Amino acid sequence: MIVITGAAGFIGSCLVQKLNDEGYYDLVLADDFSSEEQNKNFAGKRFSQQVNRDELPQWIRENQLHIQFIFHLGARTDTTEFDYAILNRLNLEYSKTIWNLCVEFGLPLVYASSAATYGLGELGYEDREDIIPQLKPLNPYGESKNDFDIWALQQERKPYFWAGIKFFNVYGPNEYHKGRMASVIFHTYNQIMKNGEMKLFQSHRADVKDGEQKRDFVYVKDVVEVLYFFMHHRKDSGIYNLGSGKARTFLDLAINTFKALGKEPEITFVPTPEDIRDKYQYFTEATMDKLASIGYHKPFHSLEEGIDDYVKNYLAPQRYY
Repeated sequence: MIVITGAAGFIGSCLVQKLNDEGYYDLVLADDFSSEEQNKNFAGKRFSQQVNRDELPQWIRENQLHIQFIFHLGARTDTTEFDYAILNRLNLEYSKTIWNLCVEFGLPLVYASSAATYGLGELGYEDREDIIPQLKPLNPYGESKNDFDIWALQQERKPYFWAGIKFFNVYGPNEYHKGRMASVIFHTYNQIMKNGEMKLFQSHRADVKDGEQKRDFVYVKDVVEVLYFFMHHRKDSGIYNLGSGKARTFLDLAINTFKALGKEPEITFVPTPEDIRDKYQYFTEATMDKLASIGYHKPFHSLEEGIDDYVKNYLAPQRYY
């Protein structure tokens, strides 16, 4: 059986579908399952059982002989969360518990890190493990993810195979529940359908024009392909970037969302909210050489291809993946 934490969430539920598509049905979904909206993400998917995340450590102890792989994707992912106690409990201590169980019982582990660990990119966006202790995340969420990466690298006892995955700006189906933290594509689609226009954040830097802030946007279908690759690869343990490898502007994103809807772009700019203005990344771009070096060569969706699929096949018909 395969255990997936955060299985009711965005990436976790898409991974469940990918595994179903590949013929894997003995899946154990772990989450808190308290959100009816979020639970729609795994409706209709095939799995063995659900386990509340608080009960999972004991469940692993009782069922470790039957577990083949653990994907630890569950976390508090709100970048505006400033309650360190919540982030410490859910993102750091809980992850340490899962790691230690994998060590104890010889279980392979893939866990979710984040591109938020890179901060303003002062040291670049290479997934070099030697620079991880020097990174300066911009918010407590990023700090909690980086703290776990540092802790994992320091451990003398590690799972026989493990990989920490630094997700960049993931977008795609099954993010309906994420509210403010959903992708800009999701918000663009909804603003277009409601008002016929999109409001993007202004730039508050003289060297960057409005709408030309750049991020590495990666389609969730590509993300789950990489996770599936690691499930079979089970060597070359370490921490890896997972983005498209190409930074694109928010203007590109908005224009292509209008295009997918067959509409002419109507884009205006509004001030970046003050609570995130000084924590705002103006550029991210994953260096993807490390993943390629271990044998992953599947092409990624371009931003145009990803948006077209997402808008036409999921957002417009309100479908789940």
